[in-house]
Amino acid sequence: MHLSPPTASADDVFVIVPVFNEASVLGEVLRALLEAYPNVVVVDDCSHDDSGAIAASSGATVLRHIYNLGQGASLQTGIDYALRSDAQYIVTFDGDGQHRVEDIERLLQPLRAGTADVALGSRFLESTSNIPAQRRILLRAAVLFSRATSRLDVSDAHNGLRAFTHHAASRIHITMDRMAHASQLLDQIGSAGLRFTEVAVTVRYTDYSLMKGQKNSQAAVILRDYLIGRLVK
Repeated sequence: MHLSPPTASADDVFVIVPVFNEASVLGEVLRALLEAYPNVVVVDDCSHDDSGAIAASSGATVLRHIYNLGQGASLQTGIDYALRSDAQYIVTFDGDGQHRVEDIERLLQPLRAGTADVALGSRFLESTSNIPAQRRILLRAAVLFSRATSRLDVSDAHNGLRAFTHHAASRIHITMDRMAHASQLLDQIGSAGLRFTEVAVTVRYTDYSLMKGQKNSQAAVILRDYLIGRLVK
């Protein structure tokens, strides 16, 4: 469903886009974002392609890691920057073309209404017919794991489209740099007592996004990183 442009001012919204080698799709993603939201922050995680140059030419704010640190670290870099910039609302948005800009307003509505501190995008609240079968199995397993560890009743544990109030974002401190950060983030939402809601969003699966996305073989690596992170925190 296509939503009309945001009715509220978008000046208080910062959209964080973690990027690693997304040059083939990043320009289109940023053009769509910047049409609706002026404060787009790209965190270039030491890309080897032209991602950083494309982001800079788009008009987005670009932060660069001099070493590849992973998506979790990129999100925290962007969140820290947005908090220092007095953002009232902070949105995380993947750079691979999977997310729709119009879904951001869906996430912001409960935050602006004061009914939630965090809005989590979920691809499982509406039709799931577009999700490849193997990806659906992996995502369902991640949900069961996250429910057991975070005790949050979520339907989608690894959706990169999320929105936070300034207060909620200030309570988030991601230390698991790579993909285990998604489970850590849910842990922190629960332990901080933040009010959360899930919002139906659409994830677009393309040959490119499937090639870039998590593979079933990575599940064990993510679990290992998460458990090690819990032990050393």
